[in-house]
Amino acid sequence: MSTKFSKKIVSGYERAPSRAMLRGVGFKDKDFFIPQVGIASTWSQVTPCNMHIDKLALKVSKSLSKHNVKPVIFNSITISDGISMGTEGMKYSLVSREVIADSIETVVGCEGFDGLITIGGCDKNMPGCLIAMSRLNRPSVFIYGGTIMPGKHNNKNIDIVSVFEAVGEFSKGRISKKELTNIETKAIPGPGSCGGMYTANTMASAIEALGMSLPGSSSQAAISKQKMLDCENASKALANLIKKDIKPSDIMTKKAFYNAITIVIALGGSTNAVLHIIAMAKAMHININLDDFSKIGKKVPVLADLRPSGKYMMSELVNIGGIQPLMKYLLKHGLLYGDCLTVTGKTLEQNLRNVKPYKKGQKIIKPIDNPVKKDSHLVILYGNLARDGAVAKISGKEGLSFTGKAICFDSEESAMRSILNGKVKKGHVVIIRFEGPKGGPGMREMLGPTSAIMGAGLGKDVALITDGRFSGGSHGFVIGHVSPEAAEGGEIAIVRNGDSITIDAKSKKISLHLTAKEIKHRKSKLPAHKSKYKKGVLAKYAKSVSSASEGAITD
Repeated sequence: MSTKFSKKIVSGYERAPSRAMLRGVGFKDKDFFIPQVGIASTWSQVTPCNMHIDKLALKVSKSLSKHNVKPVIFNSITISDGISMGTEGMKYSLVSREVIADSIETVVGCEGFDGLITIGGCDKNMPGCLIAMSRLNRPSVFIYGGTIMPGKHNNKNIDIVSVFEAVGEFSKGRISKKELTNIETKAIPGPGSCGGMYTANTMASAIEALGMSLPGSSSQAAISKQKMLDCENASKALANLIKKDIKPSDIMTKKAFYNAITIVIALGGSTNAVLHIIAMAKAMHININLDDFSKIGKKVPVLADLRPSGKYMMSELVNIGGIQPLMKYLLKHGLLYGDCLTVTGKTLEQNLRNVKPYKKGQKIIKPIDNPVKKDSHLVILYGNLARDGAVAKISGKEGLSFTGKAICFDSEESAMRSILNGKVKKGHVVIIRFEGPKGGPGMREMLGPTSAIMGAGLGKDVALITDGRFSGGSHGFVIGHVSPEAAEGGEIAIVRNGDSITIDAKSKKISLHLTAKEIKHRKSKLPAHKSKYKKGVLAKYAKSVSSASEGAITD
């Protein structure tokens, strides 16, 4: 197997100091003549999503050693969206994707690893890992940390979104403080990523469809024999990739990204997938844009009845076979490219050849002739309120159009207060601005406001528009990623209370009902945006980050 990169670090008499350092961390003579593989672990006690990943990394290390490869474990960071949601801390969430990518690239590039295995659990770990893999372009495999098991309350499955929505219910007097506390204490029973088709499970599924994780990796419980076996198999797969010199650029093609988008739509996945897939593709110098989501969305239906807008949890999808039977079903109907290479060294079609269909009677994945929604729930909108595009998450249950009067807020916190104290009412279009990539900075998720709206029983009667983004757990009539953002002088900055706005998912338009003359006049009066962040990571991010329509990247 190739030692293309590591030999530059350890070969020759002049590299004796490097070898001496490596002997100090446990290298033996033989280890200087075999491939070195970095294992990027995102373990920490910051969040349940990642609290078990140290054990997975150790399993990978032990397994790699059996394949004449020298493993080296190192760590990247993680943050918790669920913990920081609704606070200043959430501004660091999307920023962390770039920090993770940079840190993994830095270690692998510095240490001269010949291959890379990354293990991610929470939302930003996964695209961060893939962006690093793309930049490095060395044999690589991604392992998903796995989904959490559901909590139980009143004989019903609950999760973190249940807690956010319970806050809205409590604020309206619909449940007691005791009930809220009961939901809070039962929602998170142990390790694993949030349990619906939220961002973590969405991105894990997209990466499997992309071909960068092993078949089944996205649909396993965090604490399970299957996840440990995934670690063993990933180690074997990586050794094969090194032997055959199969790199991410051989796998992450434009057609493979189309497969990833198809799976996201079929599963009813998170709007964050739009940001992350565009960013991952750009790291591989592949042009994926908002219009690709529209093009694929016209022919791909939503087939999965999964939370947040649906009924079932990821653990229940795991129990019926995960996403592999769905992928085979989509391939059969001509909706996936079967000739794409994957980390198994085989094509997607070859991987799916022996996959059995779902058992009859299952209710989670619908047939293509009776879908949850006949086309994509991810609707790309354009109009005089979003010249460069916006991303709507419309399941159809909320209706396909909404016209209402704007009620405007210049931060998430001020919007949240007004929702909880009853100032947001039926017929309102809630505008939350200056929360974009530059304006936040960091493009916070609006799970608090959307959950409070749902908890208050206003899910079908109120729309929400923001230049921020949404958690995968958000549902309702919600439109995010409005570009240009308010901080860049986008039209969302000029909306005033009482302005009429129409959102039309059929025509894919988002319209502010003002004349062009009035829009121009208001824009001429806009003051230049000044960020309050003058130093540190948020200041650096605000200076370098691109528009949400371009993936909010910092390259």
